[in-house]
Amino acid sequence: MANDSGASFFEVSFSFLIGATTGFVLGILFAPASGEETRKKIQDSAIKTGEAAKESYGKISKEVEKGIKVVKEKTSEGVATIKEYVDKGKEELSKKIPGVISKEEKK
Repeated sequence: MANDSGASFFEVSFSFLIGATTGFVLGILFAPASGEETRKKIQDSAIKTGEAAKESYGKISKEVEKGIKVVKEKTSEGVATIKEYVDKGKEELSKKIPGVISKEEKK
């Protein structure tokens, strides 16, 4: 089973935000206050939760961008290594088997 810390971070952050918002809203609804005060508190809570979600999204997107960059670099390195290996194999094969033309001889 793979350990995917990016997904875990997202899940934990999302769960925390949902739990915090739910707890806050329930606390306000059962607290003794007028309807106008309660609506204002809920609106403020929604704004804070939205800001926290945007911040979490920003952090996650930066981590994803870093991951994509690393994958691209490693893929390029892997392709270059495979290409070198294939070219070396062709050269060795051309030396062993008469009549096989290498890249240099074609030019």
